[in-house]
Amino acid sequence: MRSKLFVPATRANLYSKALASQADAISFDLEDSVAEGSKETARELVREFLMSELARSSAKTLIVRVNAIGTPNFEADVFAVVQTGLAILNIPKCESGQQVQDGLHVIARAEALNRNSSPVSILVNVETPKALRCAFDIASADARIVGLQMGYADLFEPQGIRRDDPLNVHAALFALRMAAAEAGVFAYDGAFPDLQDASGFRAECEMARKMGFIGKTCIHPGQIEPANEIFGPSQHEIDFALRVLAAARDMKNMNVGAFQLEGKMIDRPFIQRSRRIADLAKQMGVLSL
Repeated sequence: MRSKLFVPATRANLYSKALASQADAISFDLEDSVAEGSKETARELVREFLMSELARSSAKTLIVRVNAIGTPNFEADVFAVVQTGLAILNIPKCESGQQVQDGLHVIARAEALNRNSSPVSILVNVETPKALRCAFDIASADARIVGLQMGYADLFEPQGIRRDDPLNVHAALFALRMAAAEAGVFAYDGAFPDLQDASGFRAECEMARKMGFIGKTCIHPGQIEPANEIFGPSQHEIDFALRVLAAARDMKNMNVGAFQLEGKMIDRPFIQRSRRIADLAKQMGVLSL
């Protein structure tokens, strides 16, 4: 999921265009981009789309960002969009593991009512100082949770933290990445708001990628290509990963743990990273193993 294209749920005319894009995932938004008076219409549009053959036959990962747990719209959103076509439910503004668990009770009821064939996965946004402090607690609240996503605007703006300072961005990303790593879930980068600043978008992608984030939210189709490029493994990385895995198999047969390869000391952490790179390359269709 190198790129996730953000689509306001009220913009049904963009649904098919989003599916035709090169984004790995499409995220339909029922929260901030939808005015209160349009919430009911928006969730019905998304519900109908998720139940359509177009959605069910798509190879894209389909995600819906609902309104926050505890708001008047959360339950209605969940019962509308937790359908077989939905892969991931994106929950904003969580601040504790208990809050996530409260929401999961609603999700389980919706799955039973809508006769979902498999449990929906959960991506939780980290958007407040408390949420960042409690990020591990949130990420480990339930086995359904697959990732944590950075929410820059709500985390930075009310506190007067400047988004254009890379040190501020790095500090927040690193804290989130460590919490996700401890919980064993992925970390996902948030949206970059300045559509005219292509170099800034690339720089933020590169920073997140170096910290092990798997992809970035895109708010415009023009951001998809650089996100896919940066978060996808390079051919050099793929080739080296395959050499590491081949050598590791040989060393295992020889009952050897750590070993040297091309001047580098290789042990378990490096082998794990190489497996992840090979898996991603297979998902991208550039590796047939």
